[in-house]
Amino acid sequence: MDLSTTYLGFKLKNPVVPSASPMSRTVDGIKAMEDYGASAVVLYSLFEEQIRHETKELDHFLSYGTESYAEAISYFPKKEDYFLGPEEYLKHIQNVKRSVGIPIIASLNGSTVGGWTDYAKEIQDAGADALELNIYHISTDPEKNGSFVEQMYLEILQAVKAKVTIPVAVKLSPFFSSMANMAKRLDERGASGLVLFNRFYQPDINLDELEVEPSVVLSSSDSSRLPLRWIAILYKAIKADLAATTGIHTGEDVVKMTMAGANVTMVCSALLRNGPKRIGEILTGVQKWMIEKEYESLDQMRGSMSHKSVANPSALERANYMKALNSYM
Repeated sequence: MDLSTTYLGFKLKNPVVPSASPMSRTVDGIKAMEDYGASAVVLYSLFEEQIRHETKELDHFLSYGTESYAEAISYFPKKEDYFLGPEEYLKHIQNVKRSVGIPIIASLNGSTVGGWTDYAKEIQDAGADALELNIYHISTDPEKNGSFVEQMYLEILQAVKAKVTIPVAVKLSPFFSSMANMAKRLDERGASGLVLFNRFYQPDINLDELEVEPSVVLSSSDSSRLPLRWIAILYKAIKADLAATTGIHTGEDVVKMTMAGANVTMVCSALLRNGPKRIGEILTGVQKWMIEKEYESLDQMRGSMSHKSVANPSALERANYMKALNSYM
C-alpha cells in the first residue's frame, strides 16, 4: 500500500503534516511527531510584530548617544551587519534540521508589505526546506476595498519570493469575493502551494471583566467542509499544490481531502487534544479504509471527487446549498 505523496517538490511518505502549533516549539516535540509518522512539519509561526519589535529595539541601541562624541558613531558595527530579528527561531531551525530527517517548513505570519519579509532569507539560510507564508489580515478600514486587500497578498508573496529560492506556500483566509481568481493569481505569482484555510481565531467578550479577550476553539471534523469544497474546485485548475487544513482528525478526513484533490492534510487540533500519537492513529485509519475499499495508493484516489471528476459538479456549488436546505423540510 502506497501512502506517499508530493508537496512543494518533496516526496513525502504520507500526507499527514502537523501544521504550525506550539507542539513544534521543541526539538523533542518535533522528533515525537516524526516518530509517530509525520511526513513533514510546519514550525510554529514567527510573527511580523516580533521582527518589527526587535528591529526597533536594535535601532534604539545603535543610535542612542551617537551624537555625544565622534568615536561613538563608529563604535558599533553597521546596522546591516547585525542580525535583525528573533535569533531563537533561526537557532531552532538549525537544531531541528540536525535532529530529524523529514522536511521542515518554516512559518512567517504577517499582514503588511514591509521590511519584515527580508527575514525569509534568514530562514532559508538557517536551513528551512520550505516556507509557509501565513497572511493573517483583518480588513477594518472601510476606505480600503477588496482589490486593495488582494494586491497586498500578492505584493507580500512577491516580496518574499524575491528573497528566497526555497518553495513558498501561502496560507489563505477563505474571505475573498472570488476565491478561485485569488488562488489563480497567487499561483501565477509563484506560490508553490496553497494552504486552505487559515482559521481566524475570533475574540470573545468576558462579561465579568467587560473586556474583549482572545478565544481559541479547536476544530472538529465538520470544520473540514469549507476547505474540502475549495480544494475540490481548485484541483487541476491551478498548478500549485494544495494543502488541506482545519478539521483533519481521522483517517476518513484524510481520505476525503485526498479524493477532493489535496496533496497533503495538515493537522493541529487533533494533536493538541490527543498528542503526537494521533498521527499514527490517523494513518492507521487511512490504511484500514484503503484495504476495505481496495485502493492501492493515494494517487489512485486523488481528485476522484473533485469538481472536474464528479458526475454532478453542481453538487459542489449552489445547487448543493438548496438540496441541503430542502433535506430539513
